[in-house]
Amino acid sequence: MNRTPFYKYHQKHDAKFVDFAGWEMPLHYGSIIDEHTRCRTAGAVFDVSHMGRIKVAGRHARRFVETVCTRKLSDMDERQARYTLVCNERGGVMDDILVYRFADHWLLVVNASNRAKLLEHFNQVIADQSLRLKLTDQTESTAMIAVQGPRVMEHIGAFSKEVPTLGNYRFTTKNLMILKMIVSRTGYTGEDGVEVILNSNMAGTAIKLLLKDPDPDDPNAILPAGLGARDTLRIEAGMPLYGHELDEDTDPFSAGLAFGVSLHKHETPEDAPPIPRFIGQDALEAIAAADAPPKTRIGLTLDGKRTPRQHAAVLSADHQAIGEITSACLSPTLGHPIAMAYVDSASTPQPGDAVKIQLPNSSTLDATACTLPFYKRP
Repeated sequence: MNRTPFYKYHQKHDAKFVDFAGWEMPLHYGSIIDEHTRCRTAGAVFDVSHMGRIKVAGRHARRFVETVCTRKLSDMDERQARYTLVCNERGGVMDDILVYRFADHWLLVVNASNRAKLLEHFNQVIADQSLRLKLTDQTESTAMIAVQGPRVMEHIGAFSKEVPTLGNYRFTTKNLMILKMIVSRTGYTGEDGVEVILNSNMAGTAIKLLLKDPDPDDPNAILPAGLGARDTLRIEAGMPLYGHELDEDTDPFSAGLAFGVSLHKHETPEDAPPIPRFIGQDALEAIAAADAPPKTRIGLTLDGKRTPRQHAAVLSADHQAIGEITSACLSPTLGHPIAMAYVDSASTPQPGDAVKIQLPNSSTLDATACTLPFYKRP
């Protein structure tokens, strides 16, 4: 398996490792619940170096990103980041990604499990359209961490006065002593925070400089957290995960991601640079023209402590199958189980409606439909 540049840091903090998309990643450092709570109350640092980082530069770079991404990107400012999707011709989601705009190039941050697939797809688009540009896979030459939590900006302010003033989905480049970093203000936990990208050979120095030696008994200390807490945090925040809420048979509208699709971005004024139609646009236009997408992503809350598993059937109050669970956990913040599910649009329960969840032993759990997200920071 691949190892990130922070592997020795994880070992030092007694991480329990797990294989994630071919990377040996920390699942936790002792307690998923403690790490989750630390992120909600103070701050946590997550190694996300396994995520793909692909640089796009050259004459046709703008045309390329507009072709493969569903959201309009040409109107982005320099040092702005934007969430978008990459779709297949059927309108199914190949991945959800972040796009960073620099003065002379673009950076695409993609999911680890989809990196190889997207590189193949991107190179095929370049060949089919005879585009003049260069793709550079920077995943293994760079490292990336996410630092999330309500005390993070206070902590970062000790190193930089600029970073805490960044707007959401904005980034800057910083030189901190011998470190050159890209610092962005996005997130995947429902908390405020930053992501830092830097050369992989400086990862050890960066983590020591930024976090020093935090005291685990200090309630305000920022401590490492693994993939387990990252998953429960993103479920509470109602954020989709590829392989759970997103796949190539699910369209963005069903996933509740209509904001990530710009169906009219190709309709530009005559004096503006042309924007091509994006891959999957025909299919998504047809879905948008229909009364409703084929399915709808909803939230569910449950009493007790028992948590349903992915693919468990969701039943209506009269025991008719209407959908299935995509993600679920016992919410450390809320103290009860929560789940996301897809249900048939024609049978979508309204917030407050009662449904049932089928268990493997044929018994059922009672659940209540609710809006997403489950948690919003104060």
